[in-house]
Amino acid sequence: MSETTEPRAGTLDVLGWTCPAPLRNQPRVVMGHGGGGAMSAELVEHLFVPAFGGPELAGTVDAAALELGGARLAFSTDSFVVRPLFFPGGSIGDLAVNGTVNDLAMSGARPAYLSCGFILEEGVELSVVQRVAEALGAAARTAGVEVVTGDTKVVEAGHGDGVFINTSGIGLIPHGVDLRPQRVVPGDVVVVSGPVGVHGVAIMSVREGLEFGVEIESDCAPLAGLVEAMLAVTEDLHVLRDPTRGGLAAALNEIASASGTGVVVQERAVPVPAAVANACAVLGLDPMYVANEGKLVAFVPREHADAVLAAMRAHPLGREAAVIGEAVAAHPGMVVARTGLGGTRVVDMPLGEQLPRIC
Repeated sequence: MSETTEPRAGTLDVLGWTCPAPLRNQPRVVMGHGGGGAMSAELVEHLFVPAFGGPELAGTVDAAALELGGARLAFSTDSFVVRPLFFPGGSIGDLAVNGTVNDLAMSGARPAYLSCGFILEEGVELSVVQRVAEALGAAARTAGVEVVTGDTKVVEAGHGDGVFINTSGIGLIPHGVDLRPQRVVPGDVVVVSGPVGVHGVAIMSVREGLEFGVEIESDCAPLAGLVEAMLAVTEDLHVLRDPTRGGLAAALNEIASASGTGVVVQERAVPVPAAVANACAVLGLDPMYVANEGKLVAFVPREHADAVLAAMRAHPLGREAAVIGEAVAAHPGMVVARTGLGGTRVVDMPLGEQLPRIC
């Protein structure tokens, strides 16, 4: 069909079709670039890293480990654009604290200080801003960190979505702690701290007005205390990651790629609450790709796995911790899941994001 030919009545206009999945060869930013999956990684690797200074900046961990005055510091920043601002189990204020605190904790650091930047849309009610600020302050106190500096900007009506927040944080990494995916070796045990997929489904349920027979609350929580309990067993943990955007699947793929190992997950061992499983079945989602805000995944040397798992289960945020798989020498850089029927499926890195605007 030429560009000037109109489709006949009753025929399919193939040239007018659009694909619901984001295409990777895009001249403009699309939502998939912010989803924490393959498109996000490509944006960072091919656009930001060269612009900022080259491959030495290519580390994609959530918190940078820095040497300063003889101390090892973790430094992280994150922006939060969740919709709605308030949801079962939390708010954008809770996310702004816990998201950055958890990124610091995944490097083994003890979070200490946060900055906080508010971007407010003209016309948003001050009562809403106050609720968000109070939630943020309460979350900081719970996490044991101080908000020590900040900034406020206002954009014209229609150029924002009520409230956006950026937080940056610093923390101190204890001597002897070295958490990074390059330390993963075949034989490491993969442990998840609890049920997955809760946050993403909680956001979707209130955003779309869906009911699943029981209210699903976000798992938003600060994980530094749980990490300290794990490190008290052994400093020889290999890597920790909080599986937020892109869920457990994205976190495992990032670790497999960076470490050059394969990962095998026992699908039935992954803890998925019945309410989340039912919601994902209705929505056509895979729980392994749904975001979490209060869970971590750990790669632990096999000789320490039982003791670390016991310490996690003794902590309130790790009571349902479970071993879900292991690192292997086969299929390096690839994550596969063993199904309950004895089959095997590849767990790919998500392309974009199943649920936009969830953190």
